[in-house]
Amino acid sequence: WMTFSALVLAVSVGGVHAAERKKTAVVRNHAIQKVAHAPRHHKVSARAAVIVPAKASFGQMAGLHGSSDPLALRSSVALVVDQDTHEVLLSKNDQAVLPIASLTKLMTGVIVSEAHLSMDENITITQDDVDTEKGSSSRLAVGSTLSRGEMLHLALMSSENRAAHALGRTFPGGLSTFVSLMNAKAKALGMVDTSYVEPTGLSSKNQSSARDLAVLVNAAHTDPVLRELTTSPGYQVEVGRRTLQYNNTNRLVKNPAWDIGLQKTGYISEAGQCLVMQAKVAGRKLIMVFLDSAGKLSRIADAERVRRWLETSSPHTQARPVALNRQG
Repeated sequence: WMTFSALVLAVSVGGVHAAERKKTAVVRNHAIQKVAHAPRHHKVSARAAVIVPAKASFGQMAGLHGSSDPLALRSSVALVVDQDTHEVLLSKNDQAVLPIASLTKLMTGVIVSEAHLSMDENITITQDDVDTEKGSSSRLAVGSTLSRGEMLHLALMSSENRAAHALGRTFPGGLSTFVSLMNAKAKALGMVDTSYVEPTGLSSKNQSSARDLAVLVNAAHTDPVLRELTTSPGYQVEVGRRTLQYNNTNRLVKNPAWDIGLQKTGYISEAGQCLVMQAKVAGRKLIMVFLDSAGKLSRIADAERVRRWLETSSPHTQARPVALNRQG
């Protein structure tokens, strides 16, 4: 019920952008006046004084942040499911279809792992792997060579975009075949609200719902390789004469209060801060999904709110059980 048409988004985006342009112009004029009247000994830059409003996420444009929940979560979409009983313990806009950013890489990992390709085969980063969507940076320079296993480790643990793209590009049949397999796997799992256009998550056209992502986490958790790589706290790789240290994008994997079996983070402006996890909390195996969270650390704070809530209470289910095994 919460899918968004292109027309609605186009109108929303137009209104948001117009408001942003007006606000930026006002701030810029104020900054210029401030510079003009500043004392000579004060070095004030008009460029530095201009505040450019953050780009609104799809969830913000759709008004999802206006939804309330018992825990006052900062995520506009949330879903907490008991992995064994499939009972929904917490639900907030769980059928909304939104960009999923680097949560995409979890499906990328599923396709690579299930293909049983050699993890020792070397893959070299090329210009094709450079991000032209967002202009994001990477420590894997063009020409860097790592094994497929190393690329997969960096993609899942540190959300390395060039590594993820290279995994899709070098897959037998090429990138188009890889993306087709991603969508075919989603369909086979019963992820009816999910679509992929590339393997990194940099494109806002990679979209899903919390319910679909819970299904994906449940399926991915059965793979020991994905469990190990997504929860690895850190990893070193040798690139030429350099040793590069990478760390997990989810600080909770190092927190002794958490027992995490699988996780993935994600962020692009259209998606907001995102997090999916399989974790054991208060003696229960849970799947948690947080999408479109406002603030860099808010997705982690939301997970902590849910953990404390479950450890200090016995919440009753708020919705009917969700199907986590939809294949067949």
